[in-house]
Amino acid sequence: MKFLALAACALLSTTSLAASYPITGNTVNCRSGPGTSYGVKKSYKKGQSVSISCQTSGTSVNGNSIWDKTSDGCYVADHYVKTGKNGYVTSKCGGGSSGGSSDSHCKKVNAAGINLIAQWEGFVASPKPDPIGLPTVGYGHLCKQKNCAEVKYKFPLSKTTAKQLLNDDLPTYTACLAKVLNSKVKLNDNQWAALTSWTFNNGCGNVATSTLVKRLNKGENPNT
Repeated sequence: MKFLALAACALLSTTSLAASYPITGNTVNCRSGPGTSYGVKKSYKKGQSVSISCQTSGTSVNGNSIWDKTSDGCYVADHYVKTGKNGYVTSKCGGGSSGGSSDSHCKKVNAAGINLIAQWEGFVASPKPDPIGLPTVGYGHLCKQKNCAEVKYKFPLSKTTAKQLLNDDLPTYTACLAKVLNSKVKLNDNQWAALTSWTFNNGCGNVATSTLVKRLNKGENPNT
């Protein structure tokens, strides 16, 4: 695994991990709310990439009632955004998994967090030593058996199966992270994703005794 990512992941507690998608309409309006009756705040051109921070329901556009809140703070009809999926691709705005502060620790990593980890780790199709000599495959999966025999996906991995393997691995790290954080810690989805990425790189044992966890458990603001 790439331990160089540790500092970057820790700093991401205040950063939106929104994924980016291209606009498909010629000129698409971004509105102050999720519907065509809301005022236009700005417009996007065809092919322009927009970062989606969350999604919600609103006015139906060509049968699609999903609206995407962009990093610009306005809403575009999901019909005009090429997300590759007919449905939600990230957290719902204003809900329990919207990215706002939560009184309980998240148990899953949002899609943007998955993409962040994959970006930092890099893709490896077949088992090989990482920069410090540990055998890895996919997006940072540390081999537990010779030739990564524990992996159920066929080698060489595709990026799709590598993402599936990453999703298989993450519950171990989200569980150990949740175990060491107390009730004083208030995290939004993006902060949770960044901390999970940090845990994935650093290992559960090191995270449990880390200065960062001690500071969070004392009630310090995760944004500092």
